[in-house]
Amino acid sequence: MEIKKKDIRALTKEQLRDFFVSQGDKAFRGNQVYEWLWQKSAHSFDSMTNLSKETRSMLEENFVINHIKVDQMQRSIDGTIKNAVRLHDDLVVESVLIPTATRTTACVSSQVGCSLDCRFCATSRLKRMRNLNPDEIYDQVVAIDNESRLYFDRPLSNIVFMGMGEPLMNYNNVLKAIEKIVSPEGLGMSPKRIVVSTSGVPKMIKKMADERVKFGLAVSLHSAIDDVRTSIMPFNATFPLKDLREALQYWYSKTKNRITYEYVVWKGINDTQDAADALVKFCKFAPSKVNLIEYNPIDDGEFQQASNMAVDMYKNTLEKNGITVTVRRSRGKDIDAACGQLANKS
Repeated sequence: MEIKKKDIRALTKEQLRDFFVSQGDKAFRGNQVYEWLWQKSAHSFDSMTNLSKETRSMLEENFVINHIKVDQMQRSIDGTIKNAVRLHDDLVVESVLIPTATRTTACVSSQVGCSLDCRFCATSRLKRMRNLNPDEIYDQVVAIDNESRLYFDRPLSNIVFMGMGEPLMNYNNVLKAIEKIVSPEGLGMSPKRIVVSTSGVPKMIKKMADERVKFGLAVSLHSAIDDVRTSIMPFNATFPLKDLREALQYWYSKTKNRITYEYVVWKGINDTQDAADALVKFCKFAPSKVNLIEYNPIDDGEFQQASNMAVDMYKNTLEKNGITVTVRRSRGKDIDAACGQLANKS
């Protein structure tokens, strides 16, 4: 029976050092391997050129590096890039590079499929197959950083956890991945350039607040009226708005980081003055800003983008009440890379 080799990236630096000592080698070899794995994103032991051939063979006998592969890369007419990322077990997730004049943003996935049931989102139509490991999340970021340097001549500047999956349902792995991304021994990015987007899991928002995380928080809200939100995001029946509001107040009291609300205005669903007034009221509980997002259809026509007049009404209502608001036009629609479209075609 073949023994299944352990993924070497599941080991901490200390465990790597201990492993080398147990093999009768020097502990500092563990540091060298750790650097190859994380700072240099080595795909194979053979590429670890400052190790002897014997050491590389020994690593090959004991471990694997379950690296992702970018199976397919699509480029949009607006410059957006979508990666279909194949994992070691042949499952596929998608990640996106979004360029603007001043920055490049990586939109990364945290689960294969999704645990939640938002009716307007293509990913939710796939059952959740598994959580991504920290290294699989990290690899998506490295791949997009490489593409940013290659196609836009600058390193990646921002990361949003807004791809496939609910990040807070894969809490430990997402936080471990962010730890590696911000570590000087990893990518050395500032946590202030990272945003974790959630559909709203109150218990986990409080847990993040208790851990005093340094990254930003975005909430996919889409309605501040319970029955409307439950009709489009059925899990809201389990995590109602009053619980979400309390968790967000707690988040702000602990972190002093204002909250971003992601909000799509749909025709016939939430395009009324009452809905805009309810959003204003919800925004007042803790300092926040609102991104009004253009909707991207997922083929069945059940959800349709509201009129420009309705979006303007929201914008004016929010601004009149002193709430910062941005209208976000979607990027990468022609390659199904826009918000809500991931996993639509693959």
